[in-house]
Amino acid sequence: MIFPAIQPGKTWRFAVSNLHTLYLEESGNPDGLPVVFLHGGPGGSCEPEHRRFFDPEQYRIILFDQRGCGRSKPHASLEQNTTWDLVADLEKIREFLKVEQWVVFGGSWGSTLALAYAQKHPESIMGLILRGIFLTRDEDIRWFYQGGAARFFPEAWEHFLEPIPELEQSDMISAYYKRLTSENEIVRMGAAKAWSIWEGTTATLLPDKAVVDYFSDPHTALSIARIECHYFSNHSFFSPNQLLDNASKLKDIPGFIVHGRYDMICPIDQALSLNRQWGTSQLKIINNAGHAISEPGISDALVECCKQMLDILS
Repeated sequence: MIFPAIQPGKTWRFAVSNLHTLYLEESGNPDGLPVVFLHGGPGGSCEPEHRRFFDPEQYRIILFDQRGCGRSKPHASLEQNTTWDLVADLEKIREFLKVEQWVVFGGSWGSTLALAYAQKHPESIMGLILRGIFLTRDEDIRWFYQGGAARFFPEAWEHFLEPIPELEQSDMISAYYKRLTSENEIVRMGAAKAWSIWEGTTATLLPDKAVVDYFSDPHTALSIARIECHYFSNHSFFSPNQLLDNASKLKDIPGFIVHGRYDMICPIDQALSLNRQWGTSQLKIINNAGHAISEPGISDALVECCKQMLDILS
C-alpha cells in the first residue's frame, strides 16, 4: 500500500547547462534517508504519486524531471541530451542538495539510468531499488519496436505501423526518427502520439485507460517519443552489453529488483541476467503484473523494498 499524498516542501528550477533547466523538488523528512527517484522514458516525467512509495517520516524524497521532460526546459529537446549528460546531472543535484550518499530508485528507463550512474559513481550510492529492468541492448529494442511484443498486441501494433510506409517498416526506429524530427508539426505530433500510445497500451497486464491517457497526452507524448527515439537511435550512448558487463561494480551496493512476470516492454530475462551478474541483489518477481509502476503487485513490492532498505541501512 502506497503512502498518503504529500506536497513538496521545496522546489527549484535548477540549471545544469547553458541550455537545460531541470524541475527539482524535495519532500518528506529533510533529515531522513535521502532517496532520488528516476522516472522512465527517457522522456517521461515525475508525478505526485511517485512521492508515495517512501515513508515521508523516514525518507528525504528527491524528484526531478530529466532533460527535456515534464516541467524541465526546453521541452522535448534532443540537444545536449545523452545518458552521460543525465548521469552528470545527478551528481550536480546531489552536490547542490548537499547529499553525501543517497538511495537511487528507478524503473524502466529509470533503472537504466540508475545502473549507469551507479557504475560510474558507486561512491555516491547507499542502495538501489530498481523496477522493470531495461538494459537497452539492441535485442531489447528490437523486441519492442521490431515485432516481438507485436505478437501479443497485434491490434495496437497495427496502429503503431500506421504512420510508417511499408517500405520503411523494416527499421521502425529510423522511420520514426525521421518523422519525430520533421519540421512539419502535424507529422511530428502524429508520430509522437502513435509511438507513445503503443508504449502505454502494452505497459500493463490488463488494459488500463489511465495509463494510456497519460501516454497519449500531447505534451507527454512528444517528449517520450522524441527523446526515446533519439536515445535508441544512438544505442542509448552505451557500448554493447555495457550495463551487464559492468554489473560487478555494484557488488558492494545493496539492492532490490522488482519485475513483472508478464512485462512486454522489458521482458523478465533482463532482470534475471542483471540479478545473476550483480550477485548481491534481491529479485522479486511479481507474477500478476506487466511493466507499469501503478500495477498493485509492483507498487506494493516497491513500498516493501523501501521499508527493507531502511532496515538494511539503519
